[in-house]
Amino acid sequence: MSDKTGLQEFAAGLIDRGFELVSTGGTKATLEKAGLTVTAVEAVTGFPEMLDGRVKTLHPNIHAGILAKRDEPTHMAALKARDIQPIDLVCVNLYPFAATIAKPETTRAEAIEQIDIGGPSALRAAAKNAASVWAVADPADYARVLTGLDEDDAALRTQLAAKVFQITAAYDAQIAAYLDPEPFPQQFTPTFSKVQSLRYGENSYQQAAFYGSPDAPAESLVNAKQLHGKALSFNNIRDADAALAMVNEYQEPTVVAVKHMNPCGIGQGATIEAAWDKAYAADPMSIFGGIIALNRPVDLATAEKMHALFLEIIMAPSFDDDAFAVLAKKKNVRLLTINLAGGPLPERVETVAVNGGVLRQTTDTKIETAADLTVVTKVQPTADQIASLLFAQQVVKHVKSNAIVVAKKGQTLGIGAGQMNRIGSVEIALNEAQQNKHFAGAVMASDAFFPMDDCVEYAAQHDIKAIIQPGGSIRDKDSIAMADKYGIAMVTTGVRHFRH
Repeated sequence: MSDKTGLQEFAAGLIDRGFELVSTGGTKATLEKAGLTVTAVEAVTGFPEMLDGRVKTLHPNIHAGILAKRDEPTHMAALKARDIQPIDLVCVNLYPFAATIAKPETTRAEAIEQIDIGGPSALRAAAKNAASVWAVADPADYARVLTGLDEDDAALRTQLAAKVFQITAAYDAQIAAYLDPEPFPQQFTPTFSKVQSLRYGENSYQQAAFYGSPDAPAESLVNAKQLHGKALSFNNIRDADAALAMVNEYQEPTVVAVKHMNPCGIGQGATIEAAWDKAYAADPMSIFGGIIALNRPVDLATAEKMHALFLEIIMAPSFDDDAFAVLAKKKNVRLLTINLAGGPLPERVETVAVNGGVLRQTTDTKIETAADLTVVTKVQPTADQIASLLFAQQVVKHVKSNAIVVAKKGQTLGIGAGQMNRIGSVEIALNEAQQNKHFAGAVMASDAFFPMDDCVEYAAQHDIKAIIQPGGSIRDKDSIAMADKYGIAMVTTGVRHFRH
């Protein structure tokens, strides 16, 4: 038993119900120290532990006692002929393999020693014979098992048997992933544990739950700590996940506001308050009811400004005490702390569900720098324009395609997302951006190339002075010619950033 939480009380409850206890070394010592009578496994098997404890319970006297069908006379006769006692309850929790490999200093040899063999075998045997045998794999179930024993609850035995196979399947999947870290194996077997049940899904008539991976990164929502507010909803979680993916990319003080998984405002500044001011000013209307992610601790000045608005979620590395006191005055706002890496995240593999299967791909961690830009127009971009173009380019990769971002000096001004044609996104982004008092000198980013020159012409007619885009269209020359016609600086990156 790697987790002895509640074990003594559970074992005492079993003895009160007429059970005799059989156990291996460490667990036996723990129970005996509590004053309980325990028979050593060796006394049942007639064989000592061997191979440094690798072989303890793998013996017919154990597994026959578990697997024998109580209503099958030949099974019971076979036990009697060999003087084997039936085993009516198996309580095991597995070696802590996941916790072991989570430690950076763990060697491969140490990890392999934490692959449990006897535990899963005994549990699976008990689960197979759930018609008669209790299979208990989780300390959280001890209390209801004792109650179930009193009531001979066959339905609970079946439920616990299913849980055993869930636990052992997840355990095997973690081991397989460790031994072969190939991101795209022939057999992909993910494992997740329920984090929380949700009131409903995207809509009130849909059922939903939130699951987390055992190796979820520290900066993921799975590892966030909620300090205040209502429970997260399905849509909250999706929006918050999108916000975290964005804010995690920046090292400068940054605030990200998200609505419907798209940024509605991103701002950077010398302080987190200045970053908030820019994010808010980017789109004061859409930020209402938004999800906010900040990559610096929230101070009082920033908290007071956020408190003036209706916001669904605020996430940050921490909240100053006085800032938390201000924000917590609203009982429903969700306040979460989360570890934010502060810079580009390592490449990982993400999974997206489709009907009947999943798609897997490495995450889009590409961040362009000035060295990646090729000037394709007669007009050269200024240093300030290049800085704004790179900022807009980093934002556009997080906007649903077709995606257009208008920005200037660490602030988004207008965002066009998810339109069926690119000119539609351009029109939306510029219509929004031109309402901002800081619009003069704004630049524009596109997540993919311009199939025609209409997007460039529209941008030019609405006072855009510099554009960044991947290039690669067979009609690139038309867009470049249009930029030259209006004196726009255009740079290409050679890299598109579709996000569907």
